[in-house]
Amino acid sequence: MTSLAGRAPEALGVYAHFPWCLQKCPYCDFFSLATPPEAIPHTAYARATIRELERRAPELVGAPKLGSVFFGGGTPSLWDPTELGRLLKAILAAFPNDDTVEVTAECNPSSFDERRAAALLEAGVNRVSLGVQGLDTERLAFLGRLHDGRGALEALRIALAAGFSRVSADLIFGVAGEAPETARDEALRLAELGPTHLSAYALTIEPGTRFGELARGNRLPLLSDDLVARSFDMVREALAGAGFEHYEISNFAREGHHARHNLAVWRGAPYLGLGAGAWGTVTTAEGRIRYRNASSIERYFASVDDAELFRISNLVSNREAITPEIALSERFMLGLRLAEGLDVAHAERETGALAWTAARERAAERLLAAGRLERQGDRLRIPADSWLFADGVVRELI
Repeated sequence: MTSLAGRAPEALGVYAHFPWCLQKCPYCDFFSLATPPEAIPHTAYARATIRELERRAPELVGAPKLGSVFFGGGTPSLWDPTELGRLLKAILAAFPNDDTVEVTAECNPSSFDERRAAALLEAGVNRVSLGVQGLDTERLAFLGRLHDGRGALEALRIALAAGFSRVSADLIFGVAGEAPETARDEALRLAELGPTHLSAYALTIEPGTRFGELARGNRLPLLSDDLVARSFDMVREALAGAGFEHYEISNFAREGHHARHNLAVWRGAPYLGLGAGAWGTVTTAEGRIRYRNASSIERYFASVDDAELFRISNLVSNREAITPEIALSERFMLGLRLAEGLDVAHAERETGALAWTAARERAAERLLAAGRLERQGDRLRIPADSWLFADGVVRELI
């Protein structure tokens, strides 16, 4: 633990979770609550998250410089921008920072228009991530989305015209009935509008979701693995041709427009989680700790003023001490998602754990021989044509 606690301060990310949405998507396993907009406690939630920030910030080791703020959900574009801005102002005041801080808000097309875009800009948001997810209205309905294809494109046009320095769009491919060529064409249509970043995810069935329930009963139509793989290949080839760098398994960016918040997390930087259901990984006097706030609005409101911050309590539902060995395993798991790969020697120095155990050396040799891994000096990478097998590669290494 001491090797983690004694490191030089890293750039800090702050993740603020806004759990309300208009409708729960059947594939979503994040803590979210389908709620009419008029029933959302905008001001009370801002007060609670600011109070949590005020209590947690002094517990962090050193004076970490703020690198990014990410408002996720749920649907943060439902939050009154004045209240979102109030929390953002408090975050900026709590940590050293400069005008390079990336401030992202996730937005859904169904709750995003010119007025909302202008209000988010005024609040200090400089990057929006739009949950487009697709352009076919029937497929969007299957995914539980409230917008249609036209609404998705209009929201992206509004974001691009509003003046945000960075605009990202999410796309889900690999949905039953979708041809790989359709996935490619939708990615290209979004790219042609001019976003600086695109995320393209294969539909994943999580156990705690409505789709998970249907899949267990063999009642969910699914695309074959071969077609999902073909869709992945066609999307990445198309976006590369459109000038996007494929810098992470599911993420593509124009030059200089990587998602800084996510990239820092993949590289092992700390992030402070605020809000009901939020996860955080930070360094305190006790060492590196991962925690999750209770997934209950009632518990969060009742406990944020006085509950234990980094131990199991009414506020904290999960807590894990990140040992050097756990930290190193996570560097492998996250770092190998990146095109840049993982500098193993650097990760070993940073975490204090032994990287090249005999078992890991043997696993790496097998993967190198199979072409699933590349090694250049201290750096390991998964070749782009093996990214679909990344989970298996990482399992062998950790």
